[in-house]
Amino acid sequence: MTRHHLPGILAMAAIVLASNILVQFLFGNWLTWGAFTYPLAFLVTDLMNRIYGVRAARQVVFAGFVVGIVCSLIGTQIMGEFGPLVTWRIACGSGLAFLTAQMLDVAIFDRLRDGAWWRAPLASTLIGSSVDTALFFTIAFSGALSFLEPGNDVSWAAEALPLLGVGPVVPLWVSLAVADWSVKLALALVALIPFRMIVSKAANRKILA
Repeated sequence: MTRHHLPGILAMAAIVLASNILVQFLFGNWLTWGAFTYPLAFLVTDLMNRIYGVRAARQVVFAGFVVGIVCSLIGTQIMGEFGPLVTWRIACGSGLAFLTAQMLDVAIFDRLRDGAWWRAPLASTLIGSSVDTALFFTIAFSGALSFLEPGNDVSWAAEALPLLGVGPVVPLWVSLAVADWSVKLALALVALIPFRMIVSKAANRKILA
């Protein structure tokens, strides 16, 4: 790690910390405020990958993973109205989803880095975000995995409701996952703007990997 990597590490740590706090606050019926900050982690990873290379991107991902684990462990010790703010299933789902999705993002971005400027960040973020959402919500809330934490009642997440209030009837956690995934996809497109601007500035300084 060099001093050039520090801004990326700090940015990733701040995003993960903010997301762990904001996930406690609802935004409408299907989202939390954390859904709007967490996807920025993919932007940070892609910028580090483009500017400094794969090794730097992996270092930033690891830093975010450590911060996320610490936040989750703290959350398991804080009691809310219905129990711990963070259950062990949520902690495991969050950590596994983050590490898997971010490492996949790094690998896909590196594979596509020589193509059109937008292809690597868009493809890696879309795929990484999809994997992240699928892993987290399945591990954290699916009734099929209740054996992971038998003492944690997630029956509320299995309540059958119309998808996002208008579609076919599905478990509640599926609607939560679809809403979260939709925000990630939208932000993946929006993030191309700052990605292009920052990378262009870095290119003018001739520091691209």
